[in-house]
Order: sequence, then C-alpha cells, then structure tokens
Amino acid sequence: MASSNKRIAKELAECTGSPPPGISITVPDESDLHTWHVILEGPENTVYAGGRFGLVVSLPPDYPFRAPTITFATRIYHPNVTNDSLGNICLGPLKPENWKPSTRLAGVLEAVRHLLVEPQPDDPLEARIADEYRADRAEFDKNARTYVQRYAKGPVKFDSATPTTSAKPAEEKKAGSGGSS
Repeated sequence: MASSNKRIAKELAECTGSPPPGISITVPDESDLHTWHVILEGPENTVYAGGRFGLVVSLPPDYPFRAPTITFATRIYHPNVTNDSLGNICLGPLKPENWKPSTRLAGVLEAVRHLLVEPQPDDPLEARIADEYRADRAEFDKNARTYVQRYAKGPVKFDSATPTTSAKPAEEKKAGSGGSS
C-alpha cells in the first residue's frame, strides 16, 4: 500500500506540476490520494467546446497493478460514455486486459480528452448515440451541444452537494505529501 501511495503522490505531482492541456486536478480529501477530481475543459473546435466536465478518478489500493476507474461526474452526450448519472467511460487503455502498470495517469487523462475530440463509435457504450454519430452527424452535434448547455456550464459538481470550489487544490496537497499517509 505504501508503494501505491508513493506512486500516486508522484503522479499527482507530475499532473499538477505540468497538467495535460485543458485539465486541472484537485484532491477532495487530502488524507486520501486515491480519489481525484478532474476538470476537463471541452476542447476547442468540438461540440464540447465551452463546457467544463467533471471527472472522478478512483485509484484502486493495488494501483498501478490494476487500472483506475474514471467516470464523468458531468452528464455528457457521447457514444463512449454512459448516458446516465454514472458516467462510465469506454476507453481501451482502462480495460483490464489492456491495462499496463507502466501507464501514467497524465496519459490516461489525455486519452479521455482525446475522446471528446474524436469519439470512437466502433467501441461504444451507447449504441444509439454511436449510430446517430455515424448516420446523422448534424443531429449528434445538436444533441451534444444541448447537453453542454444543460449540464456543462457553470461550476462543476462532483456530487449533488459539492461544487469544485470546495475541493482542496492538489498543489496544496503536494506540498504536504512527504510520504506519510
């Protein structure tokens, strides 16, 4: 467990010191590095531009030997994300059969962001949305933009009561993470 915490603290420092573009990270409970709150800015020139999406990264106790779980806390209209309040993501590198302990969280977060730039309708969680993406792109774009307006404007909420502003910035946690848990 101590080596897991050490690895997580190191990756958190890397991600907050040099965050992937359009991504900011907070740790909601500084005594638990296994849960991160991530704000993902909708990439420019996409239907998600102008939106702010909350992601919850849950790192298992045996990380990095098991993949993290990443979910959208913000509703999003996307073929690779469940169209419900769970926000499960279908992303190749996170699948148990594809996960490698050498995979870095910054790369995983960049891959999630890339899904917003280029959805993968051939590996969907939402078949209906994937079909719409392939067959009626204008309707997909309209629906995705509607979701951005409805769910991804204003402060990001990671649960029904807690807006982002109450989360502790990861930089503050990083300063006090001298290895003890």
